[in-house]
Amino acid sequence: MTTTIRRCTATALALLTGLTLVTAPAPVSAHAGGATQSALDALVRTHGFPGALASVTDRSGRQRDLTAGVGDLSTGAKPPRDGYVRIGSNTKTFTAVVVLQLAGEGTVGLDEPIETYLPGLVPNGAQITVRQLLQHTSGLANYTDHMPDESFDTGRHRYREPRELLDVAFAHAPDFAPGTGWRYSNTGYVVLGLLIQRVTGRPLAEQITERVIDRVGLRRTYFPGVGDESIRTPHPRGYLGPDRTDVTELDPSWGWAAGQMIATPRDLNTFLRALLDGKLLGAAELAEMQRTVDASAGLWPGARYGLGLASSPLSCGGVYWGHGGDLPGFETRGGATTDGRAVSIALTTTPDSAERHQHVLDAVDTAFCR
Repeated sequence: MTTTIRRCTATALALLTGLTLVTAPAPVSAHAGGATQSALDALVRTHGFPGALASVTDRSGRQRDLTAGVGDLSTGAKPPRDGYVRIGSNTKTFTAVVVLQLAGEGTVGLDEPIETYLPGLVPNGAQITVRQLLQHTSGLANYTDHMPDESFDTGRHRYREPRELLDVAFAHAPDFAPGTGWRYSNTGYVVLGLLIQRVTGRPLAEQITERVIDRVGLRRTYFPGVGDESIRTPHPRGYLGPDRTDVTELDPSWGWAAGQMIATPRDLNTFLRALLDGKLLGAAELAEMQRTVDASAGLWPGARYGLGLASSPLSCGGVYWGHGGDLPGFETRGGATTDGRAVSIALTTTPDSAERHQHVLDAVDTAFCR
């Protein structure tokens, strides 16, 4: 899937401590919960995912947390309700929010060349705008398509600096001239992370934490520190490949501004509802974020991509806004609607086919529409 950080190493799938107590959630309607539970059960029993977690929020803000399958294959333990998972490319939406906040403050211009802020860094940077980096229309090669060939066991524990990731991308020709096409590129978001650091003079993780996580009270969302390969508890284990290799512990630095973060399904719902409700961006900046281009050829049927935010059609009418993301061992999909509904589903392995990925999208649609 091009919506994910697609490779940790050449052998990874090419698509893409402390105890926290969970309070009992207020129920959503039994009908909605039943349909979603059945969809999660099908993902496990019929489509081969080890475990699944979901959070469903209705228009009034009532939440229901659901699970299916097994959260730890070695013990048989169930997945924890609202457990922490690696959220992969959902990180891009957090990064985009910070960039758009800076635009609203007059610090960054969306249609300014990236060369203005990071002179000499990006090849042809005088022709590539901040907006194009946010919207995947820059043409920059996707570094995760070209990661060095090394064993997965070695590669998953290696720390990578952002500039190292860009060196991989910039060794390859652009996919197209800036603004003339659309192709998902993690490279653009690494550049945007460096942009944030340059104009604020502060670390990316700090800016995301202060400007987004703390502002809307996301108590179970964080940007892992340098060298942190763990996931806070409670969490399910993450698995990769047909032999179900446990890849829960890995260094996520190769995702950085494009995919390093960890959260829970409920926090993802809270984040997206707050975003669409105008609690993180001014009206003008949110409107820019939701100005979309057709991305169905690179994502899934009906998908459109804005500035770090995608819209997807619902079978019951309308669209939901979100992103989704994969990192080895985990997939997350879902979003929120403008009337306050939200759904986040997390799986404990990365889908190995377009068909299995579609089953996840179908489960999201079920949670919204039935």
